[in-house]
Amino acid sequence: MNFWDSNVWQFILVAAILLSSMMLAHALKKNIPFLNRSLIPASVLGGLIILLFTTIYKAITKESFFNLAIFSVVDENGAKIISGNNLLEIVTYHCLAIGFIAMGFRNTKKANSKKRTGEIFDTGITTVSTYLIQALIGMTLTILLAPKIQGLIEASGIILALGYGQGTGQALNYGRMYENNYHFMGGANFGLAVAALGFLSASIGGVIYLNILRRKGKLRKLNQQEIEELTIGSIQGKDEIPVNNSIDKFTIQLALVVGVYALSYLIMKGLGSIVGEGLRATIYGFNFLIGTLVAVVIKFLFKFLRKHNIMKKEYINNFMMNRIGGVAFDIMIVAGIAAIDLELIKDYWLLLISMGILGALATFFYIHFVSKVLFKEYQYEQFFAMYGMLTGTASTGIILLREIDPNFDTPASDNLVYQNLPAIIFGLPIMFLASYAPQSRQSAMICGCIVLGLLIVLLLILFRRQIFKERKK
Repeated sequence: MNFWDSNVWQFILVAAILLSSMMLAHALKKNIPFLNRSLIPASVLGGLIILLFTTIYKAITKESFFNLAIFSVVDENGAKIISGNNLLEIVTYHCLAIGFIAMGFRNTKKANSKKRTGEIFDTGITTVSTYLIQALIGMTLTILLAPKIQGLIEASGIILALGYGQGTGQALNYGRMYENNYHFMGGANFGLAVAALGFLSASIGGVIYLNILRRKGKLRKLNQQEIEELTIGSIQGKDEIPVNNSIDKFTIQLALVVGVYALSYLIMKGLGSIVGEGLRATIYGFNFLIGTLVAVVIKFLFKFLRKHNIMKKEYINNFMMNRIGGVAFDIMIVAGIAAIDLELIKDYWLLLISMGILGALATFFYIHFVSKVLFKEYQYEQFFAMYGMLTGTASTGIILLREIDPNFDTPASDNLVYQNLPAIIFGLPIMFLASYAPQSRQSAMICGCIVLGLLIVLLLILFRRQIFKERKK
């Protein structure tokens, strides 16, 4: 190895392009009023900038920009081992898990009333039922169109729930799995495109509805002074280790996250050797979930040590874990959009646009109805938080929420955080269905029926108070 070899510099060059595109996007948002009003995240805009450039480059040169030798790892004979496009997908895959692990480490407070516990539970059920609605719409379209579109598989519609409901990383995971194991042509790019459409639905659709509500006088305009400023208390918690001692505090946070991810890999490797080749892709597709569970176990271990005074100081810092998660999700989004090769999904455009529009409309009207019925005291705050999260990510939901609740005075922001436990418990069947559905047309149709059955059950649970009214004493 020589330090002037492209293999040494591949990751740095790709990382520089990703981060520079976000900086350019940030500058454009600050100086172009339309982009600033759109609330489109800089990571999404940065990814679209790269996608536009790489598409034009390929149209002119007939070669993929990120497949150039300077972005590729080659062997001794000059053959490519990892291309730049492969690296973008690898970055997207790992950043998903790193972001979830950082979020799993955050210390959260318990709900302090029965009513709040019920609202958090209802938020989790709303999340999973929205996944099911999105999956049902997507699978209905792909089951109908698969015989007419070459390379499309019936189960691919479930990616709508993964791309909209769970974001870029999961859409890529399952798109790639369908491509490698079930011959879904352009599956990875299909998943990334669905996720990109979700972010556009959140950013553009959310802003349009915000402006409509403001014109109707249902939302007040905010003053700049109302936006919360960071204080030392929000950065440095009680009894925490110093910011800078023999080891930097941020280094410890990063070590915890990376250490948990490495442990998660060993768990996945062990499980993969037990279940065999058939389910190995599914196991590694759960990298974010396994990582989150390991992080939660480590967090409770730390709490146990603190309770028994074995650990004198608090090592986990919420502010820094939020920053790690934020960076990971930003890079995941920009890398995921940049990795799209439009040529590979040219035959799917009509399907993608139909899925995107129907998915956005169904999510919009369903979340609007749920918020109006179950969260009357903060209907619009709950709507924007949930709509943003269920078409993009939790960060997108927070961006929309801050437009009407900058200091998070309503419980809507807490609902996004605390709903993860019920959402994971009730959402697990969807992940297994997504792994079973592509095996055949029949299995896709069976999964579609199961999705419909699960949706009916969750709707009964969600609207239990309205359906099964308690007798007044």
